[in-house]
Amino acid sequence: MSTKHEKILQYIESLPVGDKISVRQIAKDMGVSEGTAYRAIKEAENRSLVSSIERVGTIRIEKKKKENIERLTFAEIVNIVDGQVLGGMNGLHKTLTKFVIGAMQLEDMMRYTEAGSLLIVGNRFKAHENALKEGAAVLITGGFDTTDENKRLADELELPIISSSYDTFTVATLINRAIYDQLIKKDILLIEDIYVPIEETAMLHNHQTIADFKLLNEKTTHGAFPVIGNHKKLVGMITVRDVIGREPTEPIDKVMTKHPISTSMKTSVASAGHRMIWEGIDLLPIVDEDGELQGVISRQDVLKALQHAQRQPHHGETIDDLVKKEIKLISEEDIMVEFIVTPQMTNQFGSISYGAFTTLLSEVGSLALKRKKRGDAVAENMTIYFIKPIQMETVLTIVPHILDMSRKFVKMDFDVFNEHTLVGKAMMMFQLLER
Repeated sequence: MSTKHEKILQYIESLPVGDKISVRQIAKDMGVSEGTAYRAIKEAENRSLVSSIERVGTIRIEKKKKENIERLTFAEIVNIVDGQVLGGMNGLHKTLTKFVIGAMQLEDMMRYTEAGSLLIVGNRFKAHENALKEGAAVLITGGFDTTDENKRLADELELPIISSSYDTFTVATLINRAIYDQLIKKDILLIEDIYVPIEETAMLHNHQTIADFKLLNEKTTHGAFPVIGNHKKLVGMITVRDVIGREPTEPIDKVMTKHPISTSMKTSVASAGHRMIWEGIDLLPIVDEDGELQGVISRQDVLKALQHAQRQPHHGETIDDLVKKEIKLISEEDIMVEFIVTPQMTNQFGSISYGAFTTLLSEVGSLALKRKKRGDAVAENMTIYFIKPIQMETVLTIVPHILDMSRKFVKMDFDVFNEHTLVGKAMMMFQLLER
């Protein structure tokens, strides 16, 4: 049986794309309090089912598939550029295919403007009109208005006209950044991309017995199962080890692990895999914010997904990618690395950012451990006890020293030089991952 929260989300998902919704309307339609309706709408926004716009309201938008995640809706554009909707409000749910900057003659501008695109332009009323007739939305920069005729045309064609106080360069930068962020998200595998849904999950109820566990174990050959109670709430996990030496009639809630480790749909696969290795578990239950079981993920699922992801082309680059690209091994025997500080890695003062510096040391440490045939490692903690301002375009030499190594942990010291001058020292603890 679904919870009120889940029922509201299902109701919102069933609404036609483009519909306006409100807390009061949802509360009335579903017979719940406005607080419950508000929380469900916020969750729907997190799931990209709706988009909330100041002075407009909340609009049902189409949930984008992973392969189309970089496409933005006009509703999202309004929020990105802090815009105001002047007309065509009923088209805010639509998705744009590209944007065109109107810094050219009108005839040239129209050659690039097509249906589904967004024309970014100043107070050029004829350009606004022509773009709408071509099937494109309009984003007016500089906080300018448009004519009443263009607003009526936008309403009629259901194509938004948005006004932003930002200049054209700032608007284009903000939209580019949003698309870039979406591309990075597209490359990050989440639990929701690979999990086994509850409909396909073998599970037990807390009122069942060890005999039921053994029957399910024989049928599926699985060694662990989630245990649920009322409303599909996760109440425990039970494994083969838990039932050894137990009587078949014994209730499973007496031997199961209560309050088990679980995770959510939005957790990254890499993070889930690290946690499973660290905690020594092979099956991880997936729950929603109310604790209702959504499905499971196994360690084998995680390994397969990560292996597959490594073979895929990647589009967006994170700071980790940028740092890895600049690392060059110059001495294999003593493990010595050369690194160039690029402008993307600097802070507002033009020096290497703390985040880029810590990522650099973490990557160099992992590289050193792989060269020592110790496999993969995860940084547990770091202490930077000396660092000078390191300017962009500086060439650094990083020398890691292994101070202590056990089966599970490694303590490492780092010396960072610029032309034989010491500019940084740090110590880091790594956890070695099982091979």
